[in-house]
Amino acid sequence: MSAIVYLHGFRSAPQSTKATQLKARMAARGLAERFWCEQLPVGAFDVVALAEAAIARFDSPTLVGSSLGGYYATWLAEKHGLRAVLINPAVIAPLSLAQYIGPQTNLYSGETFAFTQAHVDALCMLEARQITDPARYWLLAETGDELLDYRQAVAKYAGARQTVLDGGDHSFTRWSDYLDPVIAFAGM
Repeated sequence: MSAIVYLHGFRSAPQSTKATQLKARMAARGLAERFWCEQLPVGAFDVVALAEAAIARFDSPTLVGSSLGGYYATWLAEKHGLRAVLINPAVIAPLSLAQYIGPQTNLYSGETFAFTQAHVDALCMLEARQITDPARYWLLAETGDELLDYRQAVAKYAGARQTVLDGGDHSFTRWSDYLDPVIAFAGM
């Protein structure tokens, strides 16, 4: 059964705008049982274990990852031969996130957590150095991303389907325009 496993970003949650909009669109189309998104833990290996349990529930789901979720989605797509939609992905997450070592707060729940060097080290171990089948990937990026350099993603996903839009920001402001195309890319 085609499905979407959605992986949110650092300090984010299933209550994010992108996750809730995609969940609602899938529900409106009668596909609610084919959408999975849960709160991701802080530790990279815990994220992978949780995501792999979700992947096992479906037959070759499509991964949709935003920011750090895109980093995880790439690693999981490479490991399991899955399709992935990457929204302003953190291409070099260990370097990008090293500056956030210390206390952090979830943007949606307000929960605080410690982000440590050990978390960064674990991210290093999950780096997919290159993609093996660009046809399985779709990059959605906005040039105005204030947190990540979209050009790194363009280079990393060379040969993949790429939608790079001028302006915007890290939230990917035009996400609602891509809900149905993402669902179609996932085979539904």
